[in-house]
Amino acid sequence: MQLSHAQKTHFYEHGFVRIPGCVPRPMVEAALKAINHSLGEGIPADEVAGMRVLSFCRELQTAPVILDLLNRTPAWSAAESLIGEGQIRSVGGAQIALRFPTLEDPPPPPRPHLDGMHTPTNGVPFGEIRNFTMLVVILLSELTGPYAGNFTVWPGTHHLYEQYFRDHTPQSLLEGMPPVDLPEPHFVTGQPGDAFLVHYQLAHSASANASPHVRYAAIYRLTHVDHDAQKWEAMTDIWREYAGMQHIVAARRA
Repeated sequence: MQLSHAQKTHFYEHGFVRIPGCVPRPMVEAALKAINHSLGEGIPADEVAGMRVLSFCRELQTAPVILDLLNRTPAWSAAESLIGEGQIRSVGGAQIALRFPTLEDPPPPPRPHLDGMHTPTNGVPFGEIRNFTMLVVILLSELTGPYAGNFTVWPGTHHLYEQYFRDHTPQSLLEGMPPVDLPEPHFVTGQPGDAFLVHYQLAHSASANASPHVRYAAIYRLTHVDHDAQKWEAMTDIWREYAGMQHIVAARRA
């Protein structure tokens, strides 16, 4: 799958793009069956907080039924159409991201973050930033409205943070999220099998789930093959690792 000019333009402007029906329904259902079987075996109560941050069903993170949602569907070639063919490291595992219903009324608003920042539960060492290139989010359940555990983004913030890091250095992220004025959040909606490509540097979060249903999704973190040599530069030049976006970038900068 090659993204259209309109899709790439949306990605440039907003930092994310939706690909409807990217994953065939039988593959979605196979993944759901595996996840629900795992949940049926039980979840230790003292591990739930860590699973919310890292992944549920950890024994499935590297299983073909989960990895194939990315590797054996148009989601991979769509990502390559942005980053470049052969320019993405192989992905060794997924985050199985579940959001269970909350009884809080009203539900708390989502709080934006960038991945790779240290927290007590996410495994990133204090004093490090583990950034990457792109998120791929694949919905495994229907989302029709806000506050249903939605993957939530703040459109355009990848540009705001690029300028902030140019002015204050990328290492300023070690001090916390950049203090910039944010737009209104966008609660992602869609159908099972929809994929969302999301720039690493876009502020995002998961909303509280005030619906009666569990939100199911699989999330993959993609890294450019040369990322280790340019991880800081990629935060002040946000298209450095996006060969497939260069014509859009050049046109906007002309």
